[in-house]
Amino acid sequence: MNDSPSFDDLPKAQRLAEQALSTLHRFLHVEAISGAVLLVAAGAALIWANSPFDHGYHAFWNLPLTIGVGEHVFSRSLHFWINDALMTVFFLVVGMEIRREIHEGALSRLDQAILPLVAATGGVIVPALIYLSINSDPARGQGWAVPTATDIAFAVGVLALLGPRIPVNVRVFLLALAIIDDIIAVLIIALFYTASVHISGFIIASIGVLATLGFQRIGIGSAPVYVLPGSLVWIGFMVAGIHPTLAGVVLGLMTPARAMPMREPPLEVVSRVLKQLRSSEAVQAKDPHLLEQPLRDLRVANREILPPVSRVQMAMHPWVAYGVMPMFALGNAGVSLAGADLSAGSNLVMMGTALALVAGKPIGVVSATWLAVRLGWCSLAAGVSWAGVCLVGLLAGIGFTMSIFISMLAFSDQGFLMAAKLGVLIGSLAAATLGLGWGVNYVRRQGG
Repeated sequence: MNDSPSFDDLPKAQRLAEQALSTLHRFLHVEAISGAVLLVAAGAALIWANSPFDHGYHAFWNLPLTIGVGEHVFSRSLHFWINDALMTVFFLVVGMEIRREIHEGALSRLDQAILPLVAATGGVIVPALIYLSINSDPARGQGWAVPTATDIAFAVGVLALLGPRIPVNVRVFLLALAIIDDIIAVLIIALFYTASVHISGFIIASIGVLATLGFQRIGIGSAPVYVLPGSLVWIGFMVAGIHPTLAGVVLGLMTPARAMPMREPPLEVVSRVLKQLRSSEAVQAKDPHLLEQPLRDLRVANREILPPVSRVQMAMHPWVAYGVMPMFALGNAGVSLAGADLSAGSNLVMMGTALALVAGKPIGVVSATWLAVRLGWCSLAAGVSWAGVCLVGLLAGIGFTMSIFISMLAFSDQGFLMAAKLGVLIGSLAAATLGLGWGVNYVRRQGG
């Protein structure tokens, strides 16, 4: 006989709390909503920076935040903690996405990966060429990489708005292309936006990497344990002169794609422990000493049902989508239109960035895909038409997060930086609008 209470027998406050948490959990995993939150954050930043309280916007993000122990003090602005520290978590998730796709996803086989690889390469080269054709001056030319990146959250979010009638392989193509885009963006940051390298930093980072590998080797599966060696990698990159957020990519790529080996399969452990607990008098007596080991076995087995790369990414997704990225947008999308320097040089930076995103991305993606298919290197996947390729190309022009991030590395001149950010916002909004419009027509034709 089952004496456990039904849902209706629970206290009303508890029922309401459970329903609210369940709804919140579903809400946090809807891709279209995460893109909308990012858009709201960017809009709020623009409104704040162009309101009568605009001085408060810049003053707030330049507030110092200090951590320290005794005489050892580290003080930086809120901007630093968001752009250089919190964004490391964003890059960690990017690294884990790349790791998972290489292990078992769209990048796990060469014949599957070659089409998005070629498409992404075209989507990087053409925007860069368009930008440089408008900004041949070396000072402005530093921003050539700004319009080459794709914002996965925004692009996939807009695609999700089009509903379930979008073929699965179109979504896979966009996701694979965006991930390869991220790989190229990371390489660009490492190769072209790293001024000087200091060996001492590499030594510190190497200690962190070795500690991480050592923990994995001895079977430590608890994520919080890796915070310390991960921090060493981050500090090492900063000391070395490499942007510290790239430490997140390194750690993400190192995340195991297979569960930790156990003496018996996790599901068998769960079954055995549950059977043991049902027949145990310790449960009735609520003896913590006797229950400690079986409950520990149950926690470990529950943890190891999924490999770390999937488990940690799933846990981090809501924090990145609804915390890190909106905060980054709020802190960096606030371009003051009244104070923006739109002189000839800055205007060309803005125009070049926007045009490269809204036109260069789709031209590069579609033309490279057509060339690859025409030459017989690969073929379109089932369900992917040329209209679907055009949709992917348009959505790839949404550069937002990564493009703004690269613009801050590319320009030290504030006029050029503000112009580049404005170009990113204009180009990304135009690409999203065109992609959504094309997608609505595409869905109608699919239904017809």
